[in-house]
Amino acid sequence: MKNKEKWSGVFPAVLIPFKDDYSIDEPEFRKLVRWVASHEGVNGIVVNGHTGEIMTLLPEERAEAVRIAADELQGRIPVISGVSAEGSIEAIQHSQAVEQAGGEGILLMPPHSWLRFGMQPDSPVEFFKDVAESVNIGIVVHQYPTWTKPSYTTSQLLEMAKIPNVVSFKIGQRDMAQYEVDVRALKEHAPDVSLLTCHDEYLLPTLVQGIDGALVGFGCFVPDLIAELVKQVKNQNLAEANQVYDRIYELKQAIYKMDEPSSTSHLRMKEAMYQRGLISSSLARRPVLPLTEEEKQEISDGLKKVGLSVEV
Repeated sequence: MKNKEKWSGVFPAVLIPFKDDYSIDEPEFRKLVRWVASHEGVNGIVVNGHTGEIMTLLPEERAEAVRIAADELQGRIPVISGVSAEGSIEAIQHSQAVEQAGGEGILLMPPHSWLRFGMQPDSPVEFFKDVAESVNIGIVVHQYPTWTKPSYTTSQLLEMAKIPNVVSFKIGQRDMAQYEVDVRALKEHAPDVSLLTCHDEYLLPTLVQGIDGALVGFGCFVPDLIAELVKQVKNQNLAEANQVYDRIYELKQAIYKMDEPSSTSHLRMKEAMYQRGLISSSLARRPVLPLTEEEKQEISDGLKKVGLSVEV
């Protein structure tokens, strides 16, 4: 299962378009998945990530998102689904639902109760083992920022890498010193797993560590630019990579405003994609509240600045 090449490259985390009644807009979602997947260098699609508003989706809706994406792509590239649950039993059920719906992998998030209460030292590895034993698909480890209580230690990451169907690590320490320690340790002791940055807000500095690709929400917005950046870094063309990154930087300023990805930044990206004509609605589920007209205009100005104001 650990075909490193298969799990390397660009894996955009796609958003979910909603109808006015907040139900999943299947035709729009299909169109978006098809468009994102059409770009060279995109080697997989991630649904039910934070970009895809997983926390507001019901369990059956998460499985439906996988089914729609898998049906649309017909195995051309893997469909990976985020799995977020507070307990191992629930995480197993969600993971099995992903497999049954046609997903080829899961992005396993830590139980969010750990954000508040922390975790026992052995709990994370056992959590991954329990889920891994219940499915026959790949698992991507979701590493949270070092300032959060469920951020895994280097030794925990190395133990997770020993689990047969752990195929990749989405590494998001947002602490460059710890990031480098973890990347070097995984490259040395677990060379058969892929390493994917999830640092939307500073992609280039994290890619140049010699990792295998990117799993980022911004890949849904500009998959062509993210794929080109990964390609140029992989080919060690730093001058060309900087030129691509300059364009991405301007877009980051307009969308993320240099913050870490959050519900607000995902909503801003949804609005930007709506303004580009890539989706028919920027509606997000509550408790995320709509952007103000001033915020929408700020996004419009940012898109015009980089020449993305025309609908595509």
